[in-house]
Amino acid sequence: MAKNRQPIAKRCRALGISPAVMGYSGKSSFRNPNGNSRRKKSEYSLQLTEKQKVKFIYGIMEKQFRAYYEKAEKAQGKTGSVLLTLIEHRLDNVVFRLGLAGTRREARQLVNHAHFTVNGKKVNIPSYLVKVGDVIEVKESSASSTRFKTLVENNNTATPKWLEKAQNKLGGKVIAEPEREDIDFPVEEHLIVELYSK
Repeated sequence: MAKNRQPIAKRCRALGISPAVMGYSGKSSFRNPNGNSRRKKSEYSLQLTEKQKVKFIYGIMEKQFRAYYEKAEKAQGKTGSVLLTLIEHRLDNVVFRLGLAGTRREARQLVNHAHFTVNGKKVNIPSYLVKVGDVIEVKESSASSTRFKTLVENNNTATPKWLEKAQNKLGGKVIAEPEREDIDFPVEEHLIVELYSK
């Protein structure tokens, strides 16, 4: 399985995003804030940067991202918005959004190691797409681990309105479809659509 091993702060600076979006609130990426503003970017460069930004934030490689785009293109609604909300459905992203992992990278690893169940069934595929009504929980054998106990005690992240956190905080439920407004980082998705439409 391909993995993105790029340094977080360096890549965030190149893409113009805050490391906090990735879940790394302690990191700083703006040692040279004017470093990227010297050259005027071409239209293609702007489009490519937007695509790379979304891929980097969610930890998706090109082949999978292209498949999401093609699926979004066939669906009803604006292709760009549908693409972003489709990616929000990923299990690793839902685990991160529920506060069961500190970062999306950590969420992906925890899902890979089969620490979560969806509707009572073990799922170890980070790209698994959850649906409305799905219940995501930490597996019983994993719930007692210090890792999850510490995470729940120190977790103060706000849960998006399309998710409902369980009372014991070791799980949650998908109660609605994510909307474009639920994307919590700046992205111009129409540029991604323009790039793929060429």
